[in-house]
Amino acid sequence: MQSFPVVIIGGGPAGLTAGYELMKHGKQSIVLEKGDKVGGISRTETYKGYRFDIGGHRFFTKVSEVQEVWKEILGDDFIQTPRMSRIYYNGKFYDYPLSLMKTLKNLGPITSTHIVASYLKAKAKKYVAGDIEAETFEDWVIDCFGERLYRIFFKTYTEKVWGIPCSQIRADWAAQRIQNLSLKQAVLNALFGNQNAKSLIKTFDYPRLGPGMMWERCQELLERHGSPVHLNTEVVRVEREGQRITKVILKQGDELSELTGEHFVNSMPIAALVHRLDPLPPDEVLAAARGLKYRDFLIVSLIIDRPELFPDNWLYIHSPEFRVGRIQNFKNWSPEMVPDSSKTCLGMEYFCSEGDDLWEMSNDKLIELASQEIVRLNLGVQPGDVEDGCIIRQYKAYPVYDGEYRQHLKVLEDYIKTFENLQTVGRNGMHRYNNQDHSMLTALLAAKNIVGEQHDIWNVNVERSYHENFTNEEWSKVKQDAQSTKDDSVSLSRAA
Repeated sequence: MQSFPVVIIGGGPAGLTAGYELMKHGKQSIVLEKGDKVGGISRTETYKGYRFDIGGHRFFTKVSEVQEVWKEILGDDFIQTPRMSRIYYNGKFYDYPLSLMKTLKNLGPITSTHIVASYLKAKAKKYVAGDIEAETFEDWVIDCFGERLYRIFFKTYTEKVWGIPCSQIRADWAAQRIQNLSLKQAVLNALFGNQNAKSLIKTFDYPRLGPGMMWERCQELLERHGSPVHLNTEVVRVEREGQRITKVILKQGDELSELTGEHFVNSMPIAALVHRLDPLPPDEVLAAARGLKYRDFLIVSLIIDRPELFPDNWLYIHSPEFRVGRIQNFKNWSPEMVPDSSKTCLGMEYFCSEGDDLWEMSNDKLIELASQEIVRLNLGVQPGDVEDGCIIRQYKAYPVYDGEYRQHLKVLEDYIKTFENLQTVGRNGMHRYNNQDHSMLTALLAAKNIVGEQHDIWNVNVERSYHENFTNEEWSKVKQDAQSTKDDSVSLSRAA
């Protein structure tokens, strides 16, 4: 039976960052990854020399510690990529964030008048009702934009992504993904030339061979310093004695093995983790885990016989007659993602759930669907331009913020906190719809806890730390809050 000081479950950005931070402190770890490559949903897949993301993953942060990790690992292999993304609706393009004049011109005077009237009505209603916080995504967006603009630009796309009505999605998701955007700000931008909403940036760092390049390099560094990364290795059981984890049972092919450790860091879905505990947790904890929901995702990567198409990094497809939700143009992320300069590679992204018609559709049928839709969208692709394609299906890509998730997650958080030597980090490990740098922040704190610091990683607030306007000052405040929260809990436990 092998033993390591720290056992890390999951080889995505969170798990690998924890290992990297521990390595810098001279602490050995082992990373266990179920897939055949590292990176999680930030990995880079390859098909016939064409490289593509599982979505699109930008590298930017205003937190210097995260930036330092990226630069230490990848060095000069970053390129600066201009950011451009637009909304496609009803055959026309709309800037994101919304440009007032172009939006009104595209929609026409009648619809535009209705939008302004709807906005004023929402603001008047909000003024009369007072400072009542919206609870659902639908209410939050209507409060900000008015009902008419909500139905045009938010409802269809959001329901494509989540597969449930916007009235069943918590406002938490809107608060962190559409931060600081409003129709009022769009008017000010148009009239006075104000800066774009501060939650959006104009350029970003990007590894020249895709995000997987970062995490594959991190894997190399860990293994070089005595911290192995095992691929195709599934953790099927996590054994405990009381509130202390003692070992994990691994499955590699048909072989089972055991691994012990002093500390354990988890980044697999928290619902899966509690069901793998042995003995199992109390019934209320298992019920909470069953209550958490996830949205799956698949990408149809198409090789197009065109040297260039639209200029965007990605497009949001809001038109309800198309099933595709978002389109990535990987050549516009990095030219090195496409091995033949006379070709283009597009990622047609479909949001779905395991077992539904999209998920169960054959690869040939999915390529046929994506090929037909890219032609119908009139984005420069003609019949016969699609030369080839491949499919990647991604389980549990997005934690769902439905009406019950918060109460379920609180039960799981409180239970996990009772363990002496277990921490859970990252998007799925904490069931938070966060981004790569936020996942890394939680992992950095977890690693710092192992080497002697005291932080409450659950106190890193994903809404406040929304990555595009998160500063070093705010990061320092987060660490102080996490420290003081931990100190308070220690004091209370001692007093008890």
